[in-house]
Amino acid sequence: MSEKKQFILRLDSEKLKIIEKWADDEFRSTNGQIEYIIDQALRKSGRLKLKSENIKMEES
Repeated sequence: MSEKKQFILRLDSEKLKIIEKWADDEFRSTNGQIEYIIDQALRKSGRLKLKSENIKMEES
């Protein structure tokens, strides 16, 4: 697992409330939910490959 870096994120209060509710609905922390959202966006855009895809590429 890679090292986690800290940084400040500024969100408007309405978006933060929505993310906090979403996190609560999925039994995650707010930070965990934000990480999940970013992870999904990176995968959808093709910028982050699945671990299984990385393993297949290394084996080739």
